[in-house]
Amino acid sequence: MQREPPPTPWVFPDVRTAPPDDVVAVGADLEPGTLLAAYRRGIFPMHLEDGVLGWWSPEPRAVIPLAGLRVTRSLRRSVRRYSLTVDRAFEAVLAGCASPDRQGRWINEEIEVAYSRLHRLGWAHSVEAWSPAGDLVGGLYGVAIGGLFAGESMFHRERDASKVALVALVDGMREGSGGMVDVQWATPHLRSLGAVEVPRIRYLDMLADALSYPLPPVFRC
Repeated sequence: MQREPPPTPWVFPDVRTAPPDDVVAVGADLEPGTLLAAYRRGIFPMHLEDGVLGWWSPEPRAVIPLAGLRVTRSLRRSVRRYSLTVDRAFEAVLAGCASPDRQGRWINEEIEVAYSRLHRLGWAHSVEAWSPAGDLVGGLYGVAIGGLFAGESMFHRERDASKVALVALVDGMREGSGGMVDVQWATPHLRSLGAVEVPRIRYLDMLADALSYPLPPVFRC
């Protein structure tokens, strides 16, 4: 059950009229109400190099349409190799994504605390991939609002484990009325899975459409 937190006192810019820079605001806080207000406006948080909290709306934006996920034959075999769950080990997935050993690590303690709080309120979710031995070997987490899943990060300890979690996520979202997976930036890895870039204005239209749908059954508890 999703519980709406107190509203944020911060006012975010209208990114439809913002300059084409990826960072559209700085400061504010990571309270649950602030995070939800940001995602609903097409904005997400990530600290800048100097440690200041930045609010981002990339131009262009990368998304994976629910009908656009690319699943190769070898990936389908990997899907059969792992067991998949939703919200069984959110904290462990978050810790895996925040591991200091990861190249380009950006998730700090402040981010971990903020998304753990959002998870307890029913807005942040994880998808986990488990080995036949019962070990957590990959997963992803993000924020679900209506038909939007705003993906934040993924990790793997065994081959294809994070990709398998993404397949499970999209399969679960397809059980709903409609929506999209927001992946922020189109890395080569995400492009290989079907991520496409859209102009910011187009993304905001897609976002409004996704937010109009009910939460997919996979995230209802």
